[in-house]
Amino acid sequence: MTEPTLSGRERAALFDLIAKTKDVRLLRRAYAVLWLDEGESVTEVAEQLNASRQSVYNWCERFLGRRDLPLAIRLSDAERSGRPATVQGIIDPLIDQIVDTDPRAFAYRSTVWTVPLLVRYLDEHHHLSASPQSVRLALARLDLHWKRPRYRLALRPGTWRQAKGG
Repeated sequence: MTEPTLSGRERAALFDLIAKTKDVRLLRRAYAVLWLDEGESVTEVAEQLNASRQSVYNWCERFLGRRDLPLAIRLSDAERSGRPATVQGIIDPLIDQIVDTDPRAFAYRSTVWTVPLLVRYLDEHHHLSASPQSVRLALARLDLHWKRPRYRLALRPGTWRQAKGG
């Protein structure tokens, strides 16, 4: 790794970023670049920032490789591959539109919406693969609750004593 050699303008911009930022990750990375520029070893910088040496190397390489970008972007995270964005903001309005309608209107053999049925609906009609947990969380965010009906057949009527002669 090449040691960063910062210009006076870059050093001033880093000090300004340190004074004004509220993002801890940017703060740690700015300190790492400044301390490396002052001649400290990667091991010392990693110990001071409670980070691994590899992280310090990555921060410095990313900072040096992005000289044409603004300072905050040079210190920010690299693009990541991995788990795609959630369907949180997408399924809420879809569920809110559909929950008041009868599932039989969509050729489902049910009179009430259930979580598995909503998952199936989102997949078949909107081509969204949402997990049952995502649908449950969406229902909670929308403050939608339903319970099974209570059957009161076995309960005594209020006038049962009169019927028994009491």
